[in-house]
Amino acid sequence: MPTKKASPAKQEMGSNGWAKWVYLGGVIVAGLVSAFGITAADPYLQWVLILAGILAGIFFLDSGDVVNFGIRFLLLSAVAGALGSVPTVGTYVSGFFGGVVAFLGPVGLTLLVMYFWKKYFSNMM
Repeated sequence: MPTKKASPAKQEMGSNGWAKWVYLGGVIVAGLVSAFGITAADPYLQWVLILAGILAGIFFLDSGDVVNFGIRFLLLSAVAGALGSVPTVGTYVSGFFGGVVAFLGPVGLTLLVMYFWKKYFSNMM
């Protein structure tokens, strides 16, 4: 008789669980704003998205994975540029991915700074 599989335990959100939602929300908001060309809260929304990207880079993503993040960023940038040639929906899809790339820029820079800080300066003291 086969044994009963144990149900997976609920994973508790760690102390940085909020940063996952900031990252996810930033990706979605940046993509949608760019896809539909919403400019109502332009300067303020950009600053909020930059702050959200920096916070997600510090608290959610792993700075040791900066090389893989950079490769994914470059690939997403290339895809965002190439999707504009799709008829009818190309501008929206390309705009969405362009907004995501714009959001991931500050995230990548934060990861790079965190990587160099941990590698060269964190063990000096």
